[in-house]
Amino acid sequence: MATESSVWNTCNYNHNVTFFYDLVGKNISVGWTPRDSVVIGLGLTLCVIVVLANLMVMVAILLNRRFHFPIYYLLGNMAAADLFAGVAYANLMLNTGPWTRMLTKEQWYIRGALIDISLTASVANLLAVAVERHQTIITMQLHSNMTKRRVVLLIVCIWVTAIIMGLVPSTFWNCECDLEDCSTVAPLYSRRFLIFWAVLNLLTFFIMVAVYTRIFIYVRYQSRSMSQHTSEMRHNQTVVNLMKTISMVLGAFVICWTPGLMTLLLDGLLGKASHANSYEKYCLVIAECNSLVNPIIYSLRDDEMRRTFKWILCCLCQRGAHQQREPSTVEINSPLPETLGFVQKSAAQALCKTQDTNDKDGWTDPRV
Repeated sequence: MATESSVWNTCNYNHNVTFFYDLVGKNISVGWTPRDSVVIGLGLTLCVIVVLANLMVMVAILLNRRFHFPIYYLLGNMAAADLFAGVAYANLMLNTGPWTRMLTKEQWYIRGALIDISLTASVANLLAVAVERHQTIITMQLHSNMTKRRVVLLIVCIWVTAIIMGLVPSTFWNCECDLEDCSTVAPLYSRRFLIFWAVLNLLTFFIMVAVYTRIFIYVRYQSRSMSQHTSEMRHNQTVVNLMKTISMVLGAFVICWTPGLMTLLLDGLLGKASHANSYEKYCLVIAECNSLVNPIIYSLRDDEMRRTFKWILCCLCQRGAHQQREPSTVEINSPLPETLGFVQKSAAQALCKTQDTNDKDGWTDPRV
């Protein structure tokens, strides 16, 4: 009996991915069903939308100088984490189902590490936003005095931490040397690591919710006790609106990720008895949707962000229309190609300016 136990706990790195799936009883599909094809198609489509939507958020923050403040840099980094999550989910879609059998252990670990990195980056970024907001709200300021160098250093630290946490399972905290500790959701991961991972993130969620609740209560109290001067009321309302937007981002993140983390926690504690494999895919879909929620929140809550989105889309559409009209100018051998080109360019600029005029007073080209 002792010999059997020692063999069971001996590190054997020659086992392939299929061995671990069979060990925990997680089935790998033999072939693709029509339902699987539809799910993969919809999943990849969602990933493309996630990447494009968050890319637009990053471009908007880059172009509009009114967003060149620490809080918006951090929100832009949050969009980068969501964009990274879209890429991670796309990689997961392209390496799932029957394709799982063809993965090496290194490829499988990379597939999981990408998801872990995106989650860690998002959580760390929300913590950074909480610290930044606490620092500024106590003095009822809209933006902190943090220098750009410190913001860049903070963003670098966030991604370094995320990468380190993503590499932990593949480097030393897995079940290859303790097969009894293998997870049913992620067969090569250690159940003890899943418990640590889930508890750490859930505890962080609770801390952030408590911090944001305290900040929001403080803002509401200060707003009511301050002078009713028009400029002060407008400033205070801006602070409150920004806090509401960030609170909605945090709330959406907690709602979307908590089911998945609870699934990992139950899998780590109960193993096969948790039956986590029966609902893990639904939790993954909910978590994936979170990467699309933030751009929607920005569009609904932030007027400046919404106007910048419109400006970007308007100029992209006019540029595309301008490029489509250029070949027709050459084909008909117009006697005045330069004049027509000038007219097309002027029309595109005029339409962009018209879009700006239709927005609220005082808003111009976001790059100004």
